[in-house]
Amino acid sequence: MNSTPDDTFAFSGRTPSVADDRLIAAHDLARAALIEITPEVTIGAPAGYTVENDGVVSLRFENRLAGYPGWFWTVSLARVEDADPTVLEVELLPGDAALLAPDWVPWAVRLADYQAAQEAIAEANAAAGIDADDEADADDDEDEFADELSDIDDLDAADFDADASPILHAGDVDGVDIDELDVDADDDDADDDDDADDDDDADDDDADDDDDDADDDDADDDFVDSYDEGAREY
Repeated sequence: MNSTPDDTFAFSGRTPSVADDRLIAAHDLARAALIEITPEVTIGAPAGYTVENDGVVSLRFENRLAGYPGWFWTVSLARVEDADPTVLEVELLPGDAALLAPDWVPWAVRLADYQAAQEAIAEANAAAGIDADDEADADDDEDEFADELSDIDDLDAADFDADASPILHAGDVDGVDIDELDVDADDDDADDDDDADDDDDADDDDADDDDDDADDDDADDDFVDSYDEGAREY
C-alpha cells in the first residue's frame, strides 16, 4: 500500500515537491531493477515512497533478509517530459526502526571513560573499606573456580558412571591402578624367589663340600689303619 505524500515527506524530512504519478506507479520497473542485484525472494511488498525536492521518487519495498530488520529496498526513479520513467539508483536503506551499529567512538574517548569507571570503582571500594589486594584475591579465586568448571565441562558423559563418579579401571582406587601395583609386587616376589634359589644352591654347595671333607677324613683313617696293621704283621 502506498503512503500519502504528506506521510512520505515526514520520512524524508524534506520540503514537499510535486510527485509524478507515473513514477509512483512504476513498481514493476523498480522490482525488476532490484532483481538484478538481489534474489526475488528477498524483496517484499511495496512499503511507500519518498518524493525528493528535484522530483525524484524513491519507491520502498519490504526487505526479507534475516540480518536486516527494519531496512527497506529503495529504488530511486526519475522522468523527463515525454519520456518513460528510468531507474537512477538501487540500494538498501534503514528505516526508523532499523537495527544499526552503534555510533563510532574514538579510542581516546573510550579509554577515558574506562579510566573514569575504574577510578569510580576504586573510590567506592575505599569508601566501603575493601582492600584492592582482597579484591584481587577474590578475582583469583573466581578464576580458579572457572578453570575447574572448564575442566569439568571438558569431560564427556562417557567419563562418568551412572552415579556421576569418574569411571576407573577394574581394581583402581583413588585413580591408582592396582594392577600396576600387582605387577610390581609380582616382580618383587620373583626377585625374592630368585634370591631364595641362590641361597639354596649355596647351601647345597656347602653340603657337598662337607661331604667331600668327610670322605677325605674317612680315606685318611682307612690309610692309617692299613698302615698300622701292616706294621704289626711285619
